[in-house]
Amino acid sequence: MDFEPIVAWWQHFLSVAGQEVGGVNFYLQIAAVLAAVTLAWFGTMRLRTWLAGAGAAVSTKWWMPPLLALSSVVWPLLSLLLLGVVQSVFRDSGIDFGVIKVSFSLVLIATLYLLIHRFVNHLFVGTLLKWVALPMAGLYLFGWLEPTVAYLQGIGFAIGGLNLSVYALLRLLVFGSILFWLGRISNQYGQQLIRSKQTLDVRTREVFAKLFEIGLYFTIFLLLLNAVGINLTALAVFGGALGVGIGFGLQQIASNFISGLIILMDKSMAIGNYIELEDGKSGILKKMGMRSSTLQTYDGKVIVVPNERFITTAFTNWTHEDPRQRYTLTFSVAYDSDIPAIPELILNAVKQHPQVLLEPELPDCEIIEFADSGVVFQLEYWIEGIDDGKNRVGSDLLMIIWKTLKDNHIAIPFPQREVRILNRSVDKAPVGETIGSQS
Repeated sequence: MDFEPIVAWWQHFLSVAGQEVGGVNFYLQIAAVLAAVTLAWFGTMRLRTWLAGAGAAVSTKWWMPPLLALSSVVWPLLSLLLLGVVQSVFRDSGIDFGVIKVSFSLVLIATLYLLIHRFVNHLFVGTLLKWVALPMAGLYLFGWLEPTVAYLQGIGFAIGGLNLSVYALLRLLVFGSILFWLGRISNQYGQQLIRSKQTLDVRTREVFAKLFEIGLYFTIFLLLLNAVGINLTALAVFGGALGVGIGFGLQQIASNFISGLIILMDKSMAIGNYIELEDGKSGILKKMGMRSSTLQTYDGKVIVVPNERFITTAFTNWTHEDPRQRYTLTFSVAYDSDIPAIPELILNAVKQHPQVLLEPELPDCEIIEFADSGVVFQLEYWIEGIDDGKNRVGSDLLMIIWKTLKDNHIAIPFPQREVRILNRSVDKAPVGETIGSQS
């Protein structure tokens, strides 16, 4: 590293500063700076007093909200304005104004920091302005920007045929952050715009949204390389290593990415479908990303599923083409009931439910078993969507069945057992005596 330019600049700065300090012009500039800052402070106090007394009377004026917003930074703004006037006066008079110029630069940096801190609420933008824009502005105002850039460009290293410097890496970090931030915002807006096109079906919109996302980030990558000054032909050195990396380390990522495209192309599922995985997990498909898809369950949980699973394992799409589903419920009645009349009673009651469909098939009620305790019936019905969550129908139908049976004095049986004592003993019933019990 060559520190000679920095040492030479520092020696020159100390020499000039030594000549300035102690002279009449130096104290004159100090007095002018203090007078400008003091006058700005009195002006700020006067303005705040006026706002406190007359703010209510002029609260409806269009210029009042911006003035109130700027009240917290009035002092540095007025100081900056008055220092600019003083600097112009000294320049027109042919008097050296180095101290005033330095003071103006410092106040300008402080004012910019206060404005950013007060009015920039976005975390990324505020951090970028504070830690990148302000240091660059300071270096430029003091004339240190070009020497600093030249110094950072002189610190470099080579990887294969690619030469990189510290300046290039810093520029890569800054421009990369800005480009990917802009890319994320553009991606959100673009995908919302594509998905709002109702003239296209859901699957087509998802395909275009995915292609837009891929193209956008690929363009950002190329722009970033170009902005940093990396020659794209130099990347050919890493082509073989990149292929090996994809084959080993990035195999799953590439597989999930390609699987997502295949899913969109073959139209096996779409946003809003109810998906049940092979391991029993299920939910509504809410999002299809580049690496994974998101299922949301009815109890609020989110299941993140790698796209590869939808290609390599079986899954059930309950609402793929037809959202209508058939469900069954079972119930029992006592043997002494009017068995032939029960199906009609239940069907007439169930058909009154607004979510029970009359097509593609009418509800059906039939005997499926003569059980130990009673006759078992099964009710089959169709509804729109999944019988769960807000669309829960099964509970309503069970309540309707119970009320219908009760209103028609039809008993729902409970298990009955007969106990027979076979061993004769003292204080017990004779052999062969039967004692009936219910449980």
